[in-house]
Amino acid sequence: MPRQPTTVLLHTAASSHWTDADALAAAVRNRLPDLDLRVARTPAESRELIADAEVALSAWLPSAAFAAAEDLKWVQALSAGVDFYDHDALAEAGIVLTTAAGVHAQPIAEQVLGYLLLFEREILRGIRQQETGQWLRYEGGELREKTLGVVGVGAIGSRVAELASALGMSVVGTKRDTSTAPDAVDEILAPDGLHGVLSRADYVVVACPLTDETRGLVGREELGIMDDDAVLVNVARGPIVEEDALVDALRQRVIRGAALDVFEAEPLEPDSPLWDLPNVVVTPHMAGSTPHKEHRLADLFASNLEAFVEGDADAMENRVV
Repeated sequence: MPRQPTTVLLHTAASSHWTDADALAAAVRNRLPDLDLRVARTPAESRELIADAEVALSAWLPSAAFAAAEDLKWVQALSAGVDFYDHDALAEAGIVLTTAAGVHAQPIAEQVLGYLLLFEREILRGIRQQETGQWLRYEGGELREKTLGVVGVGAIGSRVAELASALGMSVVGTKRDTSTAPDAVDEILAPDGLHGVLSRADYVVVACPLTDETRGLVGREELGIMDDDAVLVNVARGPIVEEDALVDALRQRVIRGAALDVFEAEPLEPDSPLWDLPNVVVTPHMAGSTPHKEHRLADLFASNLEAFVEGDADAMENRVV
């Protein structure tokens, strides 16, 4: 058996909302009993333990820990988005970075489906009438034969497409590599086809990573292209959508509504108008939450560890650096 690398679970795992550090450590040890896994509880312990570690599991990589890492070869992120890692510095140091893409696909897709049903079946209206004791009957719609636009058909976008397709929705999406797409997507377009997706969709789901290219991707022009009965759902990163432009579009009914799990600044500021707009659903960046998260992370890590110890970095899943 190849030598198991010294591995550290940084304190950032325990201090983040992404995972339960103890549960993750237990799941990893269950799958990899021979692994030398060390768990840091404080910033000082992270700096100490990473000094001779080859592998780190981390919600993010603090600059002090990175500076102390002398033998680090691979960082397994605990989130699908890794826009807060210094990719250039990692690449220069020859350190591989892999994401947790796919681990959160099922819960996020289920939450997206919930958002769609809230708007299509007018459930929000029912909740508000219940709060004031009003019995006012209204008509709900059907998602069947509606069009879903997915901005970023990756692991999350693919699962969203599958659930939507199962309900009879048509799915059109954007993807950097259009040579492959899940069967649930009826039409796949390159990123420059975004406006075409927006103009056709009854519901638009933003599921792409935050990069220099996607920051501010959905602004006033893009919101104006959407149908005035369309709904925007963002489960990716807040800065992908220009928040001020979105607030104006919602106030002026340029679009019908929005369901938002992510925001430009988090926590969402108490005075943000998004709290009070009647056509907005706000959730606190929790769409990826699931009781199965730690087990899925451990499975992904174990699979990537096998490729790592065999020296086959190209075979590591979700590699971005």
